[in-house]
Amino acid sequence: MVESMSFQSPPDYHQGRILGSADSFQFGCHSGVACFTRCCRDADMYLYPYDVIRMKRHLLLSSDEFLNRHTLIAIRDNPYFPHVMLKMSNAQDRACEFLSPAGCRIYPDRPYSCRTYPLERAVARSSGGRDRTAYYGIARHTYCLGHAQKTKWTVDAWAADQDLAAFEAMNDHWVDIDSILRSNPWGHKGLQHPALPMVFMACYNMDKFRQFVFGTSFLSRFAVPASRLAEIRASDEALMRFGFDWVRRMLRNEGPLASPSGAPSADSAEPTV
Repeated sequence: MVESMSFQSPPDYHQGRILGSADSFQFGCHSGVACFTRCCRDADMYLYPYDVIRMKRHLLLSSDEFLNRHTLIAIRDNPYFPHVMLKMSNAQDRACEFLSPAGCRIYPDRPYSCRTYPLERAVARSSGGRDRTAYYGIARHTYCLGHAQKTKWTVDAWAADQDLAAFEAMNDHWVDIDSILRSNPWGHKGLQHPALPMVFMACYNMDKFRQFVFGTSFLSRFAVPASRLAEIRASDEALMRFGFDWVRRMLRNEGPLASPSGAPSADSAEPTV
């Protein structure tokens, strides 16, 4: 399935041309296509942090419950940080656990990789890292008959139809963190570094991270405006962005979080739980 990337120059998609937002492609996915829901079986799918928020909220589960029931944690293409993978069922066809005869049971909050297909998105950044441009390619699986459908879309029209904007805004924040995590921030301790579970929590487990922020001495270490505190109490999305800021401070000593005067610095305040 699809995974967003960050790179310094536009991608060279081996399966076709690069698409800009106004470029068009043809595709259709509906119950009348013979392969309908085939992509929902035996899927090797990464979940982004925002996917976890949307899915656990739809299912009325805590972050812990969702991660334990519906995901697998594995080291994949990044040897320095685990990926969260969507768990398939134990049925012979390894169907997605959320697949029903009528289709997806969590369709309004389905993961980004499900809703963006057949597009693959990549984000090119300037050398300074501030300016970003999104590019798209077309993914093709041999079993997918949707490419033969005559419905035409522009990239922008597909993004609007699939409600991609909120996901892509949050995933763009994640790209920065993912880049740090691919640079071996742990040094010689590697995956045994004591800060790694804390970083994972701040990225993927909003319920536990909120307890950590408000239930420990965490806030004595950072100067956080009252308005932002109110946001992160109420919103998982705001808390996730705050968690990303904390990861940047902890691993790179950069970003907007700052220690109040006289408090321990971020570097000297490695958290433990």
